[in-house]
Amino acid sequence: MTVSPYKLKHKIQGALRLNRALQLVWQSSPTWTITRITLLIVQSTLPLLSLYLMKVIVDAVSTAIASPNKQTAFQQIALLIALTGTVNLIIALCNSITELVNTTQAEIITDHMYGIVHAKAIEVDLEYYENSQYHDTLQRAQQEAYFRPTHILNSLLQLSENTISLVAIAGLLFWFHWEVAAIMFVATVPGLFVRLKYAGEMYHWKRKRTATQRKAYYLDWMLTNSLHAKEIRLFDLGSLFSRRFRQLKKQLYRESLAISQRTAVTGLVVQASATLAVYGSYGIIAYQTVQGTFTLGDLIMYYQAFQRGQSALQGVLGSVAGLYEDNLFLSNLHEFLDLKPKVVEPLHPLPIPQLQQKGIQFEGVSFQYPTSDRQGLKDISLTIRPGEVVALVGENGAGKTTLIKLLCRLYDPTEGSITFEGDDLRSFATTDLRRQISVIFQDYAKYHLTAKENIWFGNIDLSPDDKQIEDAAYKAGADDVITRLPNSYDTILGSWFADGEELSIGQWQKVALARAFLRNAQILVLDEPTSALDAKAEEEVFQKFRQLVTDRMAILISHRLSNVKMADRIYVMANGSIVESGTHEELMQLGGSYAHLFETQAQHYR
Repeated sequence: MTVSPYKLKHKIQGALRLNRALQLVWQSSPTWTITRITLLIVQSTLPLLSLYLMKVIVDAVSTAIASPNKQTAFQQIALLIALTGTVNLIIALCNSITELVNTTQAEIITDHMYGIVHAKAIEVDLEYYENSQYHDTLQRAQQEAYFRPTHILNSLLQLSENTISLVAIAGLLFWFHWEVAAIMFVATVPGLFVRLKYAGEMYHWKRKRTATQRKAYYLDWMLTNSLHAKEIRLFDLGSLFSRRFRQLKKQLYRESLAISQRTAVTGLVVQASATLAVYGSYGIIAYQTVQGTFTLGDLIMYYQAFQRGQSALQGVLGSVAGLYEDNLFLSNLHEFLDLKPKVVEPLHPLPIPQLQQKGIQFEGVSFQYPTSDRQGLKDISLTIRPGEVVALVGENGAGKTTLIKLLCRLYDPTEGSITFEGDDLRSFATTDLRRQISVIFQDYAKYHLTAKENIWFGNIDLSPDDKQIEDAAYKAGADDVITRLPNSYDTILGSWFADGEELSIGQWQKVALARAFLRNAQILVLDEPTSALDAKAEEEVFQKFRQLVTDRMAILISHRLSNVKMADRIYVMANGSIVESGTHEELMQLGGSYAHLFETQAQHYR
């Protein structure tokens, strides 16, 4: 029988997925894997010995009943019972050890998979995080990654154990009555096809409904996290979001239940047919025992072998079906792990030079977001010299932050190039390049860890107790805030953990500024760095900022034009393009959009 190329391809893919899963298991815990295989071999053979000993005991009892020397006969029986008890004690010991090994290895594999998922999440570019399809892929991977490899290992070991038992028991059953053994096999097989069919249906349904499930999780997250707590209460959104969550979960429940019901009904019909066939066959064996064809011990051994054989066969078929199901769902994990970064690292990265003369140059740079038709930047050309402070101003969506993302190589330009002392940014390793850029974005992170750690994250090459951490806090105006906290720099910030102290938005912003100031980078970028500060604090920050950048290059993004007067050059952006450039005085004399915006803002302070 020939196999179509399509089916052959999927069989090969399934085998490769299985192999990758086993590699993950082996990498995480080779010693525990060997231990489990050893226990498997022991557990597969000892029950057969116990089964045989039970037959011998029953036959010995039957013989002893008619024996004139019952004392001697019973001594032999007692020895057999003791031996059987010893075997079962060993089986119980192996079961206990196996449970311990299984639990331990499952924890190790789960922790290992967390590390792999985290590493991939760090590796992929920012572009993925701004794409809804990536979040679907990530969620499917997270749902499968932490238990599927362990489940596959368990299925394979159970398959091996049941196969060994089945081969031995099948030989015994076929030797007694091969027709009845064949009936047992035929009666059990249809259950396999039922499970395979509905496993595939459930897999495709879950993929289809990933976005719906993610939307439900999002509503749950909004209802239970602190970020949305104020608005949800002020605008009375709790009932609305809760109702929408229940509607989505009800839809998912109905669809999932429909598949489960079809599986249950079909499975019941198959199981009922198998039960009738099995016990009908056992009735035949019992009848032949009454007729004297078999001994009572043979009947008991046959009955137990019959039960264990059916159990082993169901175990084999169940393991095969489980592997098929696991392989289907494991493709979700591999789909995530196979994502490739769009920002490609150079094969032979150049060392980062010191900024001396050429500085940073944008030459005909254009950029279009991959998931949008909107062009973020259009033909941007500008130069930033070492020691200069450059300001980018413009309305929201003008392209200011996008330009910084390209400078940090979070994206690569669609057209044009960006050079660092004459070398294209793509010729440097991204980690080396980003060490030279200290950025605080307007949506800066709030780490619910200690104040010291919040600042130290700006330069983790330093010791966590380095004095420069407090110096950076002083320069950012955060020192006064932190020293008033209960445990000073060791105080946990935020309210997520015990003894945490929540800060105001302005205080959080000062901590974020300190993080940016700590990094010993050649380029300092501040994106709306003082939007939450009062006028006095803002003035202090900018005075210190000017001192900080005497030997660095600085890029400042701000809507408050009073802050950018200090800049050596100001670039006015609109719709992804530079529409004006010059010093504050030059732009005011030009009387263009910058002068108009500045005068409009200045009126509020007159």
